[in-house]
Amino acid sequence: MGEGREGSWHQAGVGIIADLARLLAGCCAAVACSLGPAAAQEPAAEPKVPSFAELEAAGAVIGEVRIDNRNIFDLTDEKENGILYRAANAIHIQTRAWVVRRQLLFKPGERVSARLIEETERLMRSNRIFYDVSFVPVAYRDGVVDIEVRTRDTWTLEPGASASRAGGVNKTGWSVRDTNALGTGVLIGANRATDADRTATVYRVTLPHAFDGWTAIDYSHSRLSDGQSNAMSITRPFYALDTRWAAGFSTSMDTRIDSLFSNGAKVAQFRHSQDSAEAFGGWSAGLMDGWTHRYSAGFSYQKDTYRSEPDLLPPPDPFPPDQTLVSPFFRYELAQDNYEKVKNRDLIERPEYFAMGTQSSVQLGRALTGLGSTQNLWLYSASASDGFRLPSNWVLLGSASISGQTGYASLDRQRVSGSIRFYGHPTSRTLTFVSLSGDTLKDPTASSQLTLGGDTGLRGYPRSYQTGDRSLLLNVERRVYTDWYPFRLFRVGGAVFYDLGRAWGGPAESPSSARWLSNVGFGLRILSARSSFGNVLHVDFAFPLKRDPGIKSFQFLVQTKLSL
Repeated sequence: MGEGREGSWHQAGVGIIADLARLLAGCCAAVACSLGPAAAQEPAAEPKVPSFAELEAAGAVIGEVRIDNRNIFDLTDEKENGILYRAANAIHIQTRAWVVRRQLLFKPGERVSARLIEETERLMRSNRIFYDVSFVPVAYRDGVVDIEVRTRDTWTLEPGASASRAGGVNKTGWSVRDTNALGTGVLIGANRATDADRTATVYRVTLPHAFDGWTAIDYSHSRLSDGQSNAMSITRPFYALDTRWAAGFSTSMDTRIDSLFSNGAKVAQFRHSQDSAEAFGGWSAGLMDGWTHRYSAGFSYQKDTYRSEPDLLPPPDPFPPDQTLVSPFFRYELAQDNYEKVKNRDLIERPEYFAMGTQSSVQLGRALTGLGSTQNLWLYSASASDGFRLPSNWVLLGSASISGQTGYASLDRQRVSGSIRFYGHPTSRTLTFVSLSGDTLKDPTASSQLTLGGDTGLRGYPRSYQTGDRSLLLNVERRVYTDWYPFRLFRVGGAVFYDLGRAWGGPAESPSSARWLSNVGFGLRILSARSSFGNVLHVDFAFPLKRDPGIKSFQFLVQTKLSL
């Protein structure tokens, strides 16, 4: 009888639980029905925003453009959330949103152009106040897309001292400069440098985004131990491929001691003063079928005067004559829209843009005595460059230029230059770099010469060791790009290299120019990744393979350059 009662209690309990479960299910269903069908389902995922190429194909229009300008270090990254990084962010004044907005080539209400967004990124990355730049479509509805512009600042305040050595000559200095003063993009700075030729103190102010945002105003004043220099310019350039007009004015005054060399030693000196000015205006139909044609006309003035001074070395023979050139000119430029975004070529772990299409410029002017020129002369200049993609991720870049004046034999001058650069990428961390460059100079006035030495690419020899009116230089490097990122501030790489070169010919030829010179060496490369200056420190040991008497067994070089 007890077992019967326990079984009936058990069945009753199961029944009660089942009734409660049905009641709870009914209540949930009732609540779901009262809230509507959407509440009874899982939340729908956010629709994926199309790419810029897809948005352009769909004919989308730009809606809101948001600026997300970020500080130097990302404090959400535990590797950058240290006390020094937080202090740097606290001290740094972030770039103003209007500075970012002024550099955009697109605006609300315009149709999306993937090409224009890519060009904007390329132009903004060339501005060293940004460490990173990206464009993200964040919302798309009814044919309208909102775009977020994300930038990250670099450290732009540079107080400090510097020292370098190249070609057996030391260079020291100090500087105080800010390329983004108060976050406005304005450059304000002063620096002092001392080398074997002179001591120079330079003050400079640059407003790169004045007026319409694309006009640059620049002023500099230099006090030299052997003279002084002043320069000012106001220029609105052809800043983008589709820019329709450009105009500008510039003027400069400079006086200093020029030196001529032989076997690395100064053999002649004279004072050279130069006054110049130029005004121009240009027009373009814009980018058409991947090409841009630009036409400019202007007026230039240049006056060069030379004189010897008693406390200088003897002047050259013949002595350069004074010359004034006043010339109207016409300029034509051609640019192809063909750029390649790469990494680990001339920088370490930083995006770089290389022009792989044709770029060329031709300018012709006529100096007239009726306008104040010393002679009637034709003034000309031309340049061209192109890039070629080769198999196995190899790239070849070529460039050439010519400039001079003609029309009066004793004043005819000309300089022709050319270079070929080869980049071979066996892996993402190594690269073979080969550069071949050459120059020829015609200058019967003996006011200039070509030099080759430790300061111009022949790293195992003194500066300006060989001189002449022709030069040829071969540089071969095996570069290594590491992923070492010390203190989240520097990128580190290295190189082994071989240099072969010679400068020779003409009355400026030095005794050492009788043969080709070569050297081998190795070095360290350190890129200042988080500063706006983006310089690459080169620390090299170079060993000459052909040593003349007095040449050291090795050269130690410390230099800062804009690339590896």
